[in-house]
Amino acid sequence: MGPELFDQIRHRWRSPVFGGGLYSWSLRAPAPERLVVKPVDPWPGNIRTGAALCEGVFIKGGDRLELYGPCWQPLGISPIWFDHLHGFSWLRDLRAFHQSGGGEKARKQAQALITDWAQRHTRWDKDIWRPDLAGQRVSIWIALYEFFGAAADESFQDLFFESLGRQALHLSRALPGSLSGEALLQGAKGLLYAGMAFEGREAWIEQALDIFSEETDRQVLGDGCHVSRSPSQLLNVLQLFLDVRSALSAGGYPLPEKIQHAIDRMGPALRFFRYNDRHFGVFNGAQEGDTALIDAVLGQTGTKSRILESLPCAGYERVSMGRTFIMFDGGAPPGYPYDAHAHAAPLSFELCYGKERVFVNCGSHPVSPEWVDALRATAAHNALSMDYRNTAEIRADGHFGRRPRNVLICRENAKQACLIEASHDGYVPLNGMTHRRRLYVSDQGQDIRGEELLSAEIDPPAPHDIAVRFHLHPRVLVSLICDGQEALLRLPGGSGWRFRHGGGHLALEDSLYLGQGCTPRKTKQLVIYAQAVSSRSVIKWALRREGA
Repeated sequence: MGPELFDQIRHRWRSPVFGGGLYSWSLRAPAPERLVVKPVDPWPGNIRTGAALCEGVFIKGGDRLELYGPCWQPLGISPIWFDHLHGFSWLRDLRAFHQSGGGEKARKQAQALITDWAQRHTRWDKDIWRPDLAGQRVSIWIALYEFFGAAADESFQDLFFESLGRQALHLSRALPGSLSGEALLQGAKGLLYAGMAFEGREAWIEQALDIFSEETDRQVLGDGCHVSRSPSQLLNVLQLFLDVRSALSAGGYPLPEKIQHAIDRMGPALRFFRYNDRHFGVFNGAQEGDTALIDAVLGQTGTKSRILESLPCAGYERVSMGRTFIMFDGGAPPGYPYDAHAHAAPLSFELCYGKERVFVNCGSHPVSPEWVDALRATAAHNALSMDYRNTAEIRADGHFGRRPRNVLICRENAKQACLIEASHDGYVPLNGMTHRRRLYVSDQGQDIRGEELLSAEIDPPAPHDIAVRFHLHPRVLVSLICDGQEALLRLPGGSGWRFRHGGGHLALEDSLYLGQGCTPRKTKQLVIYAQAVSSRSVIKWALRREGA
């Protein structure tokens, strides 16, 4: 029996105990009177979001949620919105508004919301007191205490410290439970902060550090990428590690070497995913991201080395030639339980010219689970799909069923060219066919050629429908020319590119882009339709800059 399975069984056995009134009563330990250590929170907030919060309006990813009166569980709220409300990360936005000249209004609103939450949630609740959510809440209450609590009256202090103490005590009992991934690290961070802040709770520090030590081995790959293979998850996890380092430093506690080594690896990996426009590539659930936060996180790591060319453990390749930039995903999907938000898109890629994005994956959504699920599909990426199926089966619980088992990638660099060759077997269980993609870049990035090879041991009993998609950024103009055999692309900066293909039929279709915010932007996609009728089928395509 593995340690993760043992933890899950133990957590399920203890859950009925958490659910009883006796358990809530057992959390009535003496409340701390003060915070011995108050770690600094260096992360930026949004001034406009903070101003809206002062009027009772919560904003996340451009979506708005207005609370009419003190209500923490409005009807119809999504799990993502629920976590945002009860996680209290929005306190950073109130602090930013306060620091920008918002006066005491922001501080008073923070006190009012914390007071209302603490009065309403004195008893354990399986959702609101979930260890990852409680950990996030505890850590940010402690880190931002100087903003909202230091000058508050005695009644607020009594209520605040009583609630904080109860939540921290619950964390010490509940962790690690059945949590995994970033959620487990969130819970451990909250316990660490409480152990640093409360006098006589050094055991909580050791408990939290043991979790971070074990999870470092599980979650941080050798190349620094997060096991989820998501740029946004990597950003979040690196931020957690940096917070742990800062808290230990503030309390004069030694930093474990394993944590520092993980930070040293994750910093360069995070820079790897950043394009010339200073935003992320939209792979595996990531949007383009907040440049201010990315800058702040990278600034804390102190990473100044040359940008990596490859993340070999995660399977990503980065090609930069002239002004052309390509990010290629040639890695296998993460294993359970880290595949819950992974995208079914092996061998997908994105292409930029300078700071202008040309071919983009469709992205993700910050608050809508329905959009998040839909955008995980193979067809939402610059990838090949067969018989209108995904390369991996996305089950109802979010995890993968059928999946590629062998995803191989090879790169060859020459002085004036680069060749990437990758393959996956995601369609072998269904169709018996392996997909191999070759991507060749030369002429200072102004000549890009691709080849899609489908191969099997025997001819298929019936033709397989093939679609190779190239989603365009909304700012790219496109039109079919030469009787629909070619396409002409015009970038915002004025450069023109000609797209050619061989081995199928070219179509121009509608698409959408969710690289930023929560409103889909209309765009177009080029699709090469073909059929695999034999044991070997080839589709070729090329993109070349006009006038080069």
